[in-house]
Amino acid sequence: MTKEILLPKDRQPTDLFRGDMLSNGLIKTFIILSSVLVFACSESEDMKNPFYTSYETDFEVPPFSDIKDEHFLPAFEKGMKEHNLEIQSIIDNDNTPSFENVIVALERSGDLLNKVGAVFFNISQSNTNKNLENIERKISPRLTQHYDAISLNPKIFRKVKNLWDNIDHLNLNNEQKKLLEENYKQFVRNGSLLKGEDKKRYADINQNISELSVQFAQNLLAETNGFELILDEGDLSGLPQDVIDLAGQEAIRRAEEATKEENRKKYKEKYVFTPHRSSMYPFLTYSTRRDLREQLYKAYIMRGDNNNQNDNKKIVSKIASLRVERANLLGFKSHAHYSLDDKMAKTPEAVYELLYQLWDPALARAKNELQEMQDIVDREGHNFEVASWDWWHYSEKVRKEKYDLDEEEIKVYFSLDNAIKGIFTTANKLFGLTFHEIEDIDLYHPDARIWEVKDKDGSHIGTYIGDYFTRPSKRGGAWMSTFKDQSNLDGRERPIVSNVCNFPPPSSGKPSLLSFEHVTTLFHEFGHGLHGLLTNVTYESLSGTSVTRDFVEFPSQVLEHWASEPELLKVYAKHYETGETIPEELINKMVEAGKFNQGFANAEYLAASFLDMDWHTLETSKIQDTVSFEKSSLEKIGLIDEIVSRYRTTYFQHIFSSGYSAGYYSYIWAAVLDSDAFDAFKQSSDIFNPKLADNYRQFILEAGGTEDPMVLYEKFRGQKPTIDALLEDRGLN
Repeated sequence: MTKEILLPKDRQPTDLFRGDMLSNGLIKTFIILSSVLVFACSESEDMKNPFYTSYETDFEVPPFSDIKDEHFLPAFEKGMKEHNLEIQSIIDNDNTPSFENVIVALERSGDLLNKVGAVFFNISQSNTNKNLENIERKISPRLTQHYDAISLNPKIFRKVKNLWDNIDHLNLNNEQKKLLEENYKQFVRNGSLLKGEDKKRYADINQNISELSVQFAQNLLAETNGFELILDEGDLSGLPQDVIDLAGQEAIRRAEEATKEENRKKYKEKYVFTPHRSSMYPFLTYSTRRDLREQLYKAYIMRGDNNNQNDNKKIVSKIASLRVERANLLGFKSHAHYSLDDKMAKTPEAVYELLYQLWDPALARAKNELQEMQDIVDREGHNFEVASWDWWHYSEKVRKEKYDLDEEEIKVYFSLDNAIKGIFTTANKLFGLTFHEIEDIDLYHPDARIWEVKDKDGSHIGTYIGDYFTRPSKRGGAWMSTFKDQSNLDGRERPIVSNVCNFPPPSSGKPSLLSFEHVTTLFHEFGHGLHGLLTNVTYESLSGTSVTRDFVEFPSQVLEHWASEPELLKVYAKHYETGETIPEELINKMVEAGKFNQGFANAEYLAASFLDMDWHTLETSKIQDTVSFEKSSLEKIGLIDEIVSRYRTTYFQHIFSSGYSAGYYSYIWAAVLDSDAFDAFKQSSDIFNPKLADNYRQFILEAGGTEDPMVLYEKFRGQKPTIDALLEDRGLN
C-alpha cells in the first residue's frame, strides 16, 4: 500500500489511545476497571454534559455543537466509575457463570466510556487543539490503567475461563463461540495468567507505553506543523498554477492566524509549502528548484530526529524495549512473536518469507527506474546523480516521456466531488447502496460532510461522514473510524462511519482537484467504510473491522481496483469545468502506465515493513541507538540511498502510536487477497458481477470478525488465494 492508513478499529479512536495494546476490535471486555477516581458533580452539571443523556439527533449523530472540551474529562471519569460498578456486579453475581451473565454482560458494559471515547479520540486525531492534547496526555494512561485492571482481575478471568473450559457444553452458536473465544484469548494475551510482581510489572509497562505513544504522536504533529518553506514568486519555477494558488492560500491563512505584526509581514505576498504530503508531493514533482526540493524533503524525513524538544529517538527505543519485556513476561521471544500469534501470518518467519519474496524483484525494478531517471538528468546536461528528493520530479519526466501522461492532465477530471461520485457509484453497482447528503446536521468541523446510506430496498444502513481536507489540527494520513458501531444485541443499531483524509482544499475558485493517488486513497478508505457500514452481526465487539490486522486491509485494498477500471472511470471522471468525460485516449494512457514506478512504490513500502519487523523481533530489552538500528536494518536488505523507507523510525506512527506494531506487513499480506479477489471479478468479465458481489458482501463485509478470516475468504472466493495476481498487478513477475 502507498497510503498512511491507520486503520479501521486500529484507526478507531478507542484503539488509537491505547496506541499499542488491543489489536482487534476492542472486545468490550477490555474497557476496564481501574482504581476508581471519584468524580463529584452536581445534578445540574450532569444535565449540562451532552454525554450523559441520549443524543436527540438524527441517526444519533453526536451533538458536536453542544460538546465542549471541558465535557471530556468529567465524562471519562464518570464512564470509568459506572463501568467499574458494572464489572463489579458481574463479579458479585453468585449464579453459575453463563454466557449471558458473563460474556453478554461484559459486552453490554461500559456504554458511557465507549460513547465519550468515540467522540474524543476521533476529534483528537482530526481536529485537535492544545486543550485536547493536554486531555489526551492525562486520560490515555488512566484508560490504560482502567483496561489493565480488568484484564488482570482474577475474579472476572476465572468466570471467563470457566466458560471457555466448558465451551462444548454451552450450546452456543458460531458467533457466540467466537465472542467467547476472543474474550478468553484477549484476557490471556493481556496478562491474566501472570502472578504477583509479574502482573504488577505488566501493568506498569502498559502505562508507560501508553504515555510514550501519546508523546510520540504529539511530537510528530508538532514537527510536521513546525516547518514551513516560505517562498517568493521567483522561487515557483515549474509549479502548476493550482499548486501555486494553494501555497498562496496557505500563506494568507498563516498571516491571518499570526498574533504578531512581524509574523504577519513575513507571509505577505509569499507562498508556503509544508511537510504535509498534499503540499510536499506536488512541490517535489514539479519544482525545478532542486535546492528547495532537497530542503523540503529533508524536513519531512527528519521529523522526530532533530535533537529538539520534539525528538522521538529515545521514545521509540524505550517503547521497543518495553514491548520486548512485556512479550517475555507473557512467554514470547519477542513482541512480533506475541503480536503475530493472533494474526493470519502467525509467525515472524512467515512475514519475512513474504517480504523477501517481493523484495528482490521490487529492488531490481527500482534500480532500473533509477537508471531511466539518471539518463534524463544526463541528457539535460546536469552534473549530479539522482538523489531521494529528485525521485518524484524525474519519475514524472520519465512518465511523460514513456506514456505521454501528465499528472496535471489527469487531475482536471478528478475533482473531489467527482471522486466521491466514483465511490458511491461503485457501492451502488456492487451492493445497491444509495447515499443522500444531509445538510442540517452540525459536525465537528465545517469541512466535514455527512450522508445517510440506504440499502437497495430503501432501508437505513448507516451514516457516513467524510472529512477530506488537510489542516494543521489534523494528523497526517488517511483513516476510517466510527462514532458508533453496528450491533443487533439490543435492537438494530446501525453504524456511524467516518473517513478522514488529507486532500488539498479548493483554491482560487477551483474545486479540490485530486491526483490519482489521492483518488485511490479515497477508494481505499471507503473500502474500510463499507466494512463498517455493511456489517451485520449480533455483538459490537465482532462487528465491521474487528478482524485480524492482516485481514482488515483486504476490504479497503480490493476496492482500489475499481478506481482505475475504464468502465467506472467513464462514469465519474468528468472535467471539473466542462463536464466532459475523460477521453478514451487518456484512459488508455492511464492503463498503460498502471505499473509505472512500482519498483519505487514497493521498495519504499517493503523497507518500512522490514524496519517494523526488525524493531519488533528484538529479543533483548536493551535500549537501542535508534539511528544506528535503522541504518543497520535498511543496509541489511540493500536499500539504495536514492530511496528512503516510506516511514523512518522517528515518524513511523503506524507502529509507535497506533495499532500496527509488527503489523505494517499487513498491507502486502492483504494485497495477496485483494488481487486474487479482484481477479475473480475480472475473470467473470463483469467487474460488478452480482453473484460475486453478493458473496463478498455476505461472507466478508457483513460477517465482521465472526469467523476465522481465511474461512471467510474461502467461502467468498471458493478457493485459497495465490500470489500470482499480486505479482501481475505490480509488474513484479
